[in-house]
Amino acid sequence: MTDRNLTLDPQALAALGEGHVAYIKPMSSEDVKRLFPQAPDLSPGLSLFALLSASGAPILLTDSRDAAIANAWAHDLQAVSVH
Repeated sequence: MTDRNLTLDPQALAALGEGHVAYIKPMSSEDVKRLFPQAPDLSPGLSLFALLSASGAPILLTDSRDAAIANAWAHDLQAVSVH
């Protein structure tokens, strides 16, 4: 039996699941500009949810986890949570 180590470069790893998987990431309004630089200024202390593509590209920002899941499903994406 042979041990095989599979090595993926960062681009190949980011592409896994692209077009099939989306990540739901809880975040605070203070962290929004990092992923959504075009977002308007938000009140501090808000709990929000970002929907991100498999590669980490931002898709949607919402105040409801259910809305993030519904948007993923509407685009035929399997939603998974990221903590």
